[in-house]
Amino acid sequence: MSDAPVTLSQVAREAGVSLATASRAINGSATRSVREDLRERVLEAARRLAYSPDPSAQAMARGRTTALGLVVHDIADPYFSTIAAGVARAAEQAGLIVTLASTEHSSERELAFVELARRQRSRAIILAGGRLEPEAGPTAEGGAAAGGGGVPASSGGDTPKPSGAAAASAAAGPTPGALEAALNAFQEAGGGVALVGQPIGGLPVVEIANADGAADLARALHGHGYRRFAVLAGPDGHRTAADRTSGFTEALAKLGSPVAPDDVLACPFTRDGGYSAMRDLIERAGGTVGGAAAPSDTAPSGGATSGTETPAAATPGGGGLPELVFAVNDVMAVGAMAAVRDAGLSVPDDVAVAGFDDIHTLRDVSPGLTTVRIPLAEVGELATELALGRAEQTSTTVRGEVVLRDSTPPRSDEPSASEA
Repeated sequence: MSDAPVTLSQVAREAGVSLATASRAINGSATRSVREDLRERVLEAARRLAYSPDPSAQAMARGRTTALGLVVHDIADPYFSTIAAGVARAAEQAGLIVTLASTEHSSERELAFVELARRQRSRAIILAGGRLEPEAGPTAEGGAAAGGGGVPASSGGDTPKPSGAAAASAAAGPTPGALEAALNAFQEAGGGVALVGQPIGGLPVVEIANADGAADLARALHGHGYRRFAVLAGPDGHRTAADRTSGFTEALAKLGSPVAPDDVLACPFTRDGGYSAMRDLIERAGGTVGGAAAPSDTAPSGGATSGTETPAAATPGGGGLPELVFAVNDVMAVGAMAAVRDAGLSVPDDVAVAGFDDIHTLRDVSPGLTTVRIPLAEVGELATELALGRAEQTSTTVRGEVVLRDSTPPRSDEPSASEA
């Protein structure tokens, strides 16, 4: 017996049909169908001969491959990896294979991946991550930060930054509207598109109700008796960060506990961003972090102050720390908690801390972190349904749930209703 692979021509001869009919029966066709009796005859012949279809031929015949492209800012970020898990689960049920790409926060790479998916005839593409405001360029730190968080809390690394010519190119970025145009072209050619985060034009999107979730959190914390707040607000110009910051501060203003502008601190969307901003709050209150001078962003957490140092919250004339610090994502909140420990202080005894996202890998931090839970795996599944055109609507909004944990216990000195 010959070891040569069975060809489609052999299958056609075995089934007694033309090569074109055999191709349409096995590979499918974007424009023509095959009678059911002929299709069964061809498939039976293929089984007898142990014929293996050519994936490239199938893609050409159908007009699309079975690949679904998922583009994220940083796959190491648990926010995106959890979304990816939901996408993979939904894609498997649809008989598709997920191809994953990480942009490393580069808008040019994001656009390049969309173009690649179009050239490769991917069935659909999903883009997950927050957006910069149209008028804002890349920030000095953190760039176009991630939709949910930067690097995992355990890594403590800043967002990678391009260098040399790549840095100059990234600073310029693609032409405004280029990404929307590329996604529209992909969709018009028959591919499916979905976004996670904020909308781009009229493309299908799973929006996260960031402002609403942050407002819900503010009201819950106010109800716990907190009145003096600070916000670690993420990068300037980032829409996710801006929505969460404004939702939180506007809700508090309506409750009669406005956040002072100086207590809203911009910082990278990373563990180190939260650490650095919290360190600044502590130093401004009159304390030190881990010694005579504050450590660098890469200093390990868990340090202790010397016996001669005065904790920031008790420093006379230092103004003291806010009662509660809200970080606009969980990994920043974990960095903030580390800075508090390194100053010889305690969460929540000296300052309470809250985050946003409820990243599953951070649910075991101590004390437990108060946050806003987003069902990220479900978000990935919803985005896949939108991209494949299987959802009744073209967009949907997911609202988070406030989860109160030990990092923000009710205050024993809660003011009376008249004082509030």
